[in-house]
Amino acid sequence: MRTRQLLTLCLGGLLVAMPLVAQAGGTIKGKVMYSGKPIAAKEFAFSKFPNPAFCKQNPSQKGDDTRLLKEVEVDANKGLKNAIVSVRGIKDKKFKTTPHVIAKLCEFLPFTGVLVNKGNFIVENTDADPNDPKSKEGVLHNPHSFDVLGAKSSTLFNIGLAKKGDKLDKKIKMRMARKGSVLRLQCDQHEFMQAWFLPVSNAHFGVSGGDGSFEIKDVPAGKHKVLAWHPVAGNVTVEVEVKDGATAEANFDIKKKNKFKM
Repeated sequence: MRTRQLLTLCLGGLLVAMPLVAQAGGTIKGKVMYSGKPIAAKEFAFSKFPNPAFCKQNPSQKGDDTRLLKEVEVDANKGLKNAIVSVRGIKDKKFKTTPHVIAKLCEFLPFTGVLVNKGNFIVENTDADPNDPKSKEGVLHNPHSFDVLGAKSSTLFNIGLAKKGDKLDKKIKMRMARKGSVLRLQCDQHEFMQAWFLPVSNAHFGVSGGDGSFEIKDVPAGKHKVLAWHPVAGNVTVEVEVKDGATAEANFDIKKKNKFKM
């Protein structure tokens, strides 16, 4: 229950009592670091995949025929980008979120995100090549999603998006989510187009920026297990105590992949 206080003001010689409502919930903020073994960007030859001239417009490349997939991005201070930080153990049946992935210049954006199991998932194709008669209406992308738990995986959807503006909106059911599975998205036309999504059961999550920093607001007071997850770098869980109206600091040092659950 929120505590009520009285603020007394003097207005024109009159004393007026105004109720105040104490702030419910607190904030978790901190950084996600990576101190594991360096993970180099994966390299792909544009020429081995469809639409090489168009896909070369993507900035993640060497400048020749090589497309770079930078799965693990770490700054000079070991700050890890694109880690999902999620408060676990809070089940909010009313919470809904629908990921909206776009295919842009032969890349799925964002690289990481969250989803609600048994909720909807959207992928939209925004690519077209006016210089290619076969692709002027759209560069064909084939989003293929998997429910992944360790070495196990099963297809969730596999649908081609042939034209610019084509969109899929599918309800997904991850049968291994309770055991800690995640969703992997890959284009069957362009192997270097990949993205990953973590199932969550509440709105208390954040994504780390380029320096590894994150912030999660309106977290209920109490002790919580908080997971920092990256699909390639790994994950780590810490316990954080949150107090109403206060900010709790939580820093994570990821070194490897560990098992976790919803």
